[in-house]
Amino acid sequence: MNIYTTTILLSILAYVVVGNYVGRKVKRLEDYFVVNRQASVLLIVGTLVASFLSTNTFMGQAGFNYDLNSAIVLIPGLLLTGYVYGALYFGRYLRRSRALTVAEYFAKRFYSRRVQVIAGITVIVGIGFYLIAVTQALGLILSNLTPLSYTQALIVAWASYTSFILYSGSRGVVITDTMMFLLFTLVSFLAMYAIFDAHGGWVAAMEGLVHLEGKENLMAWHGRTGPGMRFETPTDFLIWVTIIMLAWSFVTAISPWQSSRYLMAKNEHVVLRSACGAAISIGVIQAMVYAAAATVNLSNPAIEPRDEVLVWAALNMMSPLVGALLLAGLVAAALSSASTFLSLIGFNLSHDILHERGTEERAKLKFSRQMMLLASVAILIVCLSIEQNIFWLTYFAGTLFASAWGPVALMSVWSDRITASAAFWGITCGFLGNAVPKLFDSMNLIELPVYLDPILVGAVISLVVVLVVSKKTTVTANERSYRLSLLETPQEERNIKAVKKTLWYASAVGLFGLAMAAIMFLFYVVPYQRALTPAGDDFSFDWFSGEAIAAYLWAVVFVFIAWLMYRSVRREYLSEK
Repeated sequence: MNIYTTTILLSILAYVVVGNYVGRKVKRLEDYFVVNRQASVLLIVGTLVASFLSTNTFMGQAGFNYDLNSAIVLIPGLLLTGYVYGALYFGRYLRRSRALTVAEYFAKRFYSRRVQVIAGITVIVGIGFYLIAVTQALGLILSNLTPLSYTQALIVAWASYTSFILYSGSRGVVITDTMMFLLFTLVSFLAMYAIFDAHGGWVAAMEGLVHLEGKENLMAWHGRTGPGMRFETPTDFLIWVTIIMLAWSFVTAISPWQSSRYLMAKNEHVVLRSACGAAISIGVIQAMVYAAAATVNLSNPAIEPRDEVLVWAALNMMSPLVGALLLAGLVAAALSSASTFLSLIGFNLSHDILHERGTEERAKLKFSRQMMLLASVAILIVCLSIEQNIFWLTYFAGTLFASAWGPVALMSVWSDRITASAAFWGITCGFLGNAVPKLFDSMNLIELPVYLDPILVGAVISLVVVLVVSKKTTVTANERSYRLSLLETPQEERNIKAVKKTLWYASAVGLFGLAMAAIMFLFYVVPYQRALTPAGDDFSFDWFSGEAIAAYLWAVVFVFIAWLMYRSVRREYLSEK
């Protein structure tokens, strides 16, 4: 075995060993599902980041950045704001409910078993597709980097993530996720440094990227546009990126593989701090990955498939050790998402849909593990039975929850008019309103304009259905009283020392936005405009170019979201109520 294979297999073995060791300590259902609600900020940040940054980031988005639009790194991370407003307006109330799953929260909030079941079904279907895609991606990565065939690699990948979460549940997930988070944070920095160093640094590389033959406008704010391209005009790109970023902000705010992490937090301050930490961490990692992927063009502008740009860089542009660590990080990114997705499918299947009725704790725990194994075997069978459809499956499943759950989740806390029937039909119609157009679009039966993305269509349908059905049905006394109980701040959360620490995290988000704006100006906008200046002409900076405006928005967006967090925390936890 070479250093690449050895490093990858050793890293997988470490996760398996840690997961199984942790599993020996799990004796109660609450520990299996939500780590006894004792997870720290580091563990919550680790699992939030690791479950979000999957092969879609390190392969799909890196490939997009490498081939179509390197300047997407300039676009303010609107999706990151979802962590902050999601924790403020949904996540901390979700934890306050003391539910074991998000679907159970809906059941408690609306006093409705059918709302719990439909929420559980959407989790299994939506995340099931995503898990299939991630498992197939893992199989492809391992088959390309080891002597294993695709089928053998697929089975190894499946056995790896199944083995380290089957007995440990969420406790194993958060610990191994944090290990993986630390690994691919490190390797993202090492990869960026190695790739920049190979081309004389980022500023020097910018000159070559701006004038890259065959990929004109790659570094412009709108990327490569024109007839036959994915986006025909800069306006098309602007509409698309705004919709997709806002949609993904709902994903980070309320999707089950993100919001369910808050159920494990020690207290509400851990929820809020973790949201801030996740937003900053993901923003930094994405910036490093995107910049590194773009610079690979200077060594090879014709990598096929483009999703393997970082794999190619690991094998051809780095020392064997750094390359091996980067590949182990790519595998970790996929494993972390797979373990989170499988745990959620197993939890929803055993707790929200089939629902073991026995009262004996040991029997419930055994039943949950059995359902986890059943779900895992079903995923493996599907992966072995269908062709590799990683992009389509990811595209199909990625934002279903933004449409299906977004309006219902936020209104469950902030609206006194939403009813159980409205929640049920809002989730159902939002899910179908997103999934059906996506299915038809993927089958080339319809062609939707950029402003009618299925994400937006589904969300609008869900909201309209919720409003219409709520108007025709009545909120019960139980629903009303439970919602009011959620809005009561627990006295133990009004700890002055804890509040001050949370306010520091809120300030860090604002400082992050200012720092990112400065970095974008110094290392992107100015070098880009200099590279465009004809030789012999005096350089004149354009303060209102598209690239400059995008850089400004980092400060505007994150200072605003930090102010929102700061203001809300002071009002909620320091006021005399």
